[in-house]
Amino acid sequence: MGQQQLLLIVLSVIIVGIAVAVGVNMFRSGAIDANRQALISDVVNYGAKAQRHYRTPTQLGGGSQNFDGFKMNGIDTANANGTYAANNNIPGNNSKVVGSVAALSGTVGTIYIIGSGNEIGDDGTNPVKVYAKVTADSIVSTIMN
Repeated sequence: MGQQQLLLIVLSVIIVGIAVAVGVNMFRSGAIDANRQALISDVVNYGAKAQRHYRTPTQLGGGSQNFDGFKMNGIDTANANGTYAANNNIPGNNSKVVGSVAALSGTVGTIYIIGSGNEIGDDGTNPVKVYAKVTADSIVSTIMN
């Protein structure tokens, strides 16, 4: 083989290597974004359940214009997208959420539904994490990682 042929082979191998690296990076980025979007969809859905609890009279098992007593069902605390919990306070760290079925108490007007995904987030160490701030008439989602 001539030097020109060897040079073309080496150049081809380098180009293919770069293409594979870019493809893997794009796939990883797509998986993270898909997990994040699925978490947002889930926390908004659970937020709607919390609003239903808010609007339901106490006699029918609801909160009668507050979130006191709202709890997530055991089946709602984890799925293929991640784990979820309801809380009275804004989540503060990026650690993985442990699903909780404990009823909220002392909560009147605002709760937070927190979701932790299965993919590693933008910081490179902690899982993808989002939360939804739920009030009587709004649900606002926020990306944490």
